[in-house]
Amino acid sequence: MAGLKRRVPLHSLRYFISMVGLFSKPGLLPWYARNPPGWSQLFLGTVCKGDFTRVIATKCQKGQKSQKKPSHLGPLDGSWQERLADVVTPLWRLSYEEQLKVKFAAQKKILQRLESYIQMLNGVSVTTAVPKSERLSCLLHPIIPSPVINGYRNKSTFSVNRGPDGNPKTVGFYLGTWRDGNVVCVQSNHLKNIPEKHSQVAQYYEVFLRQSPLEPCLVFHEGGYWRELTVRTNSQGHTMAIITFHPQKLSQEELHVQKEIVKEFFIRGPGAACGLTSLYFQESTMARCSHQQSPYQLLFGEPYIFEELLSLKIRISPDAFFQINTAGAEMLYRTVGELTGVNSDTILLDICCGTGVIGLSLAQHTSRVLGIELLEQAVEDARWTAAFNGITNSEFHTGQAEKILPGLLKSKEDGQSIVAVVNPARAGLHYKVIQAIRNFRAIHTLVFVSCKLHGESTRNVIELCCPPDPAKKLLGEPFVLQQAVPVDLFPHTPHCELVLLFTR
Repeated sequence: MAGLKRRVPLHSLRYFISMVGLFSKPGLLPWYARNPPGWSQLFLGTVCKGDFTRVIATKCQKGQKSQKKPSHLGPLDGSWQERLADVVTPLWRLSYEEQLKVKFAAQKKILQRLESYIQMLNGVSVTTAVPKSERLSCLLHPIIPSPVINGYRNKSTFSVNRGPDGNPKTVGFYLGTWRDGNVVCVQSNHLKNIPEKHSQVAQYYEVFLRQSPLEPCLVFHEGGYWRELTVRTNSQGHTMAIITFHPQKLSQEELHVQKEIVKEFFIRGPGAACGLTSLYFQESTMARCSHQQSPYQLLFGEPYIFEELLSLKIRISPDAFFQINTAGAEMLYRTVGELTGVNSDTILLDICCGTGVIGLSLAQHTSRVLGIELLEQAVEDARWTAAFNGITNSEFHTGQAEKILPGLLKSKEDGQSIVAVVNPARAGLHYKVIQAIRNFRAIHTLVFVSCKLHGESTRNVIELCCPPDPAKKLLGEPFVLQQAVPVDLFPHTPHCELVLLFTR
């Protein structure tokens, strides 16, 4: 076995698959398959579907005595509400200490399998790549807990559909699947991660819907009007509500009437109890519409919500991305800042920057901040935040990172060191972004933030670390994973942010 040192071609892993037989249990390795697919599916299609957190949590729960139902769950609605809690917040039955153990173990398992795969691609022997011990090549730090455990979400989106009693004007979260035809909308006021204010607005929206003569839009091709509700809050208690509405064939006059009715309900009607700071209305004929596709219409109140974070006052537009746990986000961004190691001689490149918080929080420590973000409103927020806080060494670009980044990097070819931070959505980074980062030699440090290291995000990491591959236009030297820091922003759920530090 000691002689198995040759490199494995990125596109042909037959050699690697043959090594599976070296292990005692079929399926022990994540890429085990009787009919191995291509490399891009091999690791991603199996490991990334494996939910280590749920598996470990189930084992922990079996070892605990069953807990009593919360007092607010009555005998008639307890089963529905507990089922929803088990779907939305699967770890709610565990103590928070146990939840952190579950998440840490899951993140460690993912890193072990990812590391062994990368090592195999780089020609490390099988016995070294998959050691019997649970050691990691990178430094895995202890998990950083969330400062707030319950009611931490600053943004919640509620659906409208048939409830357990069959009422189609029920506001809550879904149970079941569309494929099986058993979707039920269950009120969510009992969920541990939803703040009371969000539940209150959802309950009053339900009251409004049941008073309205217009039907809800349950299935697009079947008609109906009222759709989902989004609630955003900040640490000062300000509340923004966004109502999505399918206009069908209503005239502008008829739409105006509906907007006035819902506005009156939340200003002077029963909904006034919510104390909304602002109310938006969006006419949407698609499942999801950005502000560019269908503008958010302000019915009353302040157009933005503001937050205080890392000594910055941050402006947040209705559809701008902002971490859903504000206190946890501060811990996350501090962690990212420490790992970047930026100084006055470096440029900080913030890819998928959202409202620009990471880059702006580090602006005073670096020579320049360059941010890239798809949503125009988020970029406008970032520019406002920079101006309001007196930050003059930042610039933000709107558009797809894969289109902007190559040209932006080419314009910075002056020998100055660049530190890159990427915080992509769950879909991961476009392969052209990975190519640009990999092939731009001035980038020696990369901090990758992932809320769920699977699918494209895993592929991103593999392509950052694999040997040079001209066929994939990955010509620069590979990055090496040095450190990993789990940061819990989502108590009671299996999810956890993982901050990865790569250098080369």
